[in-house]
Amino acid sequence: MSEFKLHHHVSELMNLLGVRSTDTVGAEVYTEMLQKNTTPYITTQVSAHQAKRKIAESSTTPIEFLAKYDELKGKNMRDLDPLVLLLSQLTEEEQTKKILEKQAKTKADEAGMTLLQHGKIFSQLPAPGAKITNQEFTELKDMLLKESKSVAGTTSTEILRKALREKQMKRNVNIPPQPEWLFQRPSLTLDFIVGVDEPIDQNIVPLGSLPLPMQEQAIIEDLLKCMEGIEGKYILARALTERYAPKEFMIDESLDPSVQELVRRFLPLCSNYSTVVRFIEEKSAFEYGLVNHALSASMRTLIKDYMVLVAQLEQQYRNGNLTLQKFWFYIQPTMRTLDILASIANSINRGECIGGAVLSLLHEKTSGLIGDAKCQELCLFLTQSACVPYFEILEKWIYKGIIKDPYSEFLVEENETIQKEKLQEDYNDAYWDQHYTICRERIPVFLEQVADKILNTGKYLNVIRLCGRDPKFPYAVEMVYTLKERKYYEQIEKAYSYASKLLLDLLMKEKELNSRIKSIKHYFLLDKGDFLVQFMDMTEEEMKQDIDNIMPSRLESLLELALRTSTANVDPFKDDLKVELLPYDLITQLFQILTIDTKQEKDYRVDPTDLHLSGLEAFSFDYVVKWPVSLVLNRKALTRYQMLFRHLFYCKHVERQLCSVWIGNKAAKMYSLHSCKWYSAAFALRQKMLNFVQNFEYYMLFEVIEYNWHVFQSNMDSVSNIDNVLDYHSDFLDNCLKDCMLTNPDLLKTVHKLMMVCVTFSNFIQRLSSSTSVEVETKPTRESSLQATKKDSKATSSKQKMATKIVAENVDLLVASENFERTIANFDQNFTRLLLELLEKIMDYSCNSGEPKLHNILYRLDFNGFYTERLEAISAERATMDASSTHSSDTGSTGSWPTSSFTSSRPDSARYVPGLMKSRSSSSNNSTS
Repeated sequence: MSEFKLHHHVSELMNLLGVRSTDTVGAEVYTEMLQKNTTPYITTQVSAHQAKRKIAESSTTPIEFLAKYDELKGKNMRDLDPLVLLLSQLTEEEQTKKILEKQAKTKADEAGMTLLQHGKIFSQLPAPGAKITNQEFTELKDMLLKESKSVAGTTSTEILRKALREKQMKRNVNIPPQPEWLFQRPSLTLDFIVGVDEPIDQNIVPLGSLPLPMQEQAIIEDLLKCMEGIEGKYILARALTERYAPKEFMIDESLDPSVQELVRRFLPLCSNYSTVVRFIEEKSAFEYGLVNHALSASMRTLIKDYMVLVAQLEQQYRNGNLTLQKFWFYIQPTMRTLDILASIANSINRGECIGGAVLSLLHEKTSGLIGDAKCQELCLFLTQSACVPYFEILEKWIYKGIIKDPYSEFLVEENETIQKEKLQEDYNDAYWDQHYTICRERIPVFLEQVADKILNTGKYLNVIRLCGRDPKFPYAVEMVYTLKERKYYEQIEKAYSYASKLLLDLLMKEKELNSRIKSIKHYFLLDKGDFLVQFMDMTEEEMKQDIDNIMPSRLESLLELALRTSTANVDPFKDDLKVELLPYDLITQLFQILTIDTKQEKDYRVDPTDLHLSGLEAFSFDYVVKWPVSLVLNRKALTRYQMLFRHLFYCKHVERQLCSVWIGNKAAKMYSLHSCKWYSAAFALRQKMLNFVQNFEYYMLFEVIEYNWHVFQSNMDSVSNIDNVLDYHSDFLDNCLKDCMLTNPDLLKTVHKLMMVCVTFSNFIQRLSSSTSVEVETKPTRESSLQATKKDSKATSSKQKMATKIVAENVDLLVASENFERTIANFDQNFTRLLLELLEKIMDYSCNSGEPKLHNILYRLDFNGFYTERLEAISAERATMDASSTHSSDTGSTGSWPTSSFTSSRPDSARYVPGLMKSRSSSSNNSTS
């Protein structure tokens, strides 16, 4: 079962149990636990019988349960035994039973129904003629109304489910039309023509009026006719009451009782013959599929042998050598054969089996006759014959990667609406997961353990065929059904190994998949530093503009120039890198994804036309990938690469802005400013921001991406098939997104706010610097100095000094104002508050989720324990306030604030312990009082 289908079932179960609103974990966690702990269930007769018996013992209606089980088993219901095993285990879980009972009672009360059994309801009715009061009458009326609602609700629900199931089971097959004369000629059958309840010929002499030897000869003649599907004079066939009902007969009542009793023993043979012939004629129609066609053909072969026996008996009868006793002796083997054929036909008819379901039923019949060699040989012949068309489809699939399944019987189904060309358009990997899928109801029992390998083998070969190759499995042999499943298991295993190696070699060696992934890492994960710096320098002015004013062709030209003039020029896949301007910024995109199926989903449904984005916010790289590499580097994977790139690219932009502030600060130090003490606060804040951004980038680039990349490359060295490549690549991207805090809304919001504070601060300082820039003031002076003579050099120098002095005085006046000091203090306060909030959230998240990797950024940002002391101070203040508020009500309270230090290396004497501080404050208050 796929992850998406499992997640859907978990969500539906949570909705039915009514725990979604109160659950704090989420369906994703339960889905992951189920995927890790799920093991294949191997059906055995012993385990199924024990589970059935356990449920019957704990049930209040064991007879009804066993009857229902036998009914479903007769219909060959899929997954019946695993369901019974699950229910048997639930009978031992008292807590689960109580929760389910409580939930059922709540739903019944809401719908105005009752959970009492029908028998208990009617047992509470008063006896006929008894007198009841008005109150008893009202209670009885309400009880009966609840019961009627319960029955009506159950019936309508069952009908709806059956209709939906039948709609789902409709197969997408093109059935050729059948000629009209096939339905207009009812005599074109080997079965009985519709019988009547009374003899047609009224002149027939009753058998009772004839001597006993003549009675025996007359009844033998009728029996021979009935064995061929023809009514006799004294044995008549009744009309069928149901479509698949056994044929019933009427015998002349005047027949001698002893002969009549012996004749009745023959009639099941005639009835089984009628059942088998009806099955053959019906299942030979197109819509019942190739497996039923093959089974009908094998049954028809046995019916021919049966007809030969009838002809031989008739010859004996003509020669006067056949008596009823001899007749009974001759047909003994045939009766057992037709009984088995009729049993198989009835089982298939009841279950409406097609394709793999027919083979599963035949396999179980064959395995169940292990003590009867002749009957098992008969069932083995039928199963082998029915398996021939199914195994032909299987061989084409695992040897060539081709599905030729005209009647939708094979376990692998092709979805032609999902094409490989959409891999670069759809934001999912639906092609690989959904173009070819397994239909569980079509899997024969004896192929259940290798169904996934069968699917993957054909998928691998199909990809190779779509690349213009014609794969030919060198060890292809014809597959034949046997009771020893290991024989074709080994053949399927060989085909799987061959197909996986062939596709892996094609992708890794010829298509250079690993090199392409490395190329993507160079650009999307900022692996090429000189290329990135050069590109950001070239596009700095473009990124500041509004998205509507940017020309993508100019960005493409600048990108190509940066590629050609950097170390990326040696990359053979550099021409596949493209520029893309997205209609939404990274935060909007991420929150639209993270809030799916949550209450906040509507809050992030934004019309792209309402977003006024700059080039920086909309910019991203894109990558051109062709088939079959697009299987791995599909649009879903590229989107995750883009999200990582946009996050890293924005952090680089913030770092560049802060570095520009640093450069401006260095230029300001050249002049003798009297207000350097006002600038020192801005210098310190800039350095604090730069320290945070650089350490945050280092954490993401080296401790997250490089570490996961090393793990990914190690796994790629030992990969054995393309499914492992897809899993490893997906894990690499998922781990990078998670450890870079892009999948946690709370952490992401705080990081985004911190970056916005840094950018706002940088813009403020740069505006301040540009308004008082010495370079702007002295530019005309410097330009004129280049053309001046030596005589004018002294004048030019004096002009520069004068301009510098004027600018310095303006800066002194501006910086010395209270507004500047207040603005820097506000920036510092906001940045520190958000940073402390981020560190506290990271600490809580790491403790709750058990993810130790986020601790690395804590140690980097708080290498000297500075922020730990701030957090401890805040914690102490909260604890003191809490203690003072609870002291008046309860002086013995010892609760504590749930905040702890994350710098484990600090001594206890320097670390604030909330519980200890609070107890001290409480004791001091008590002593004071």
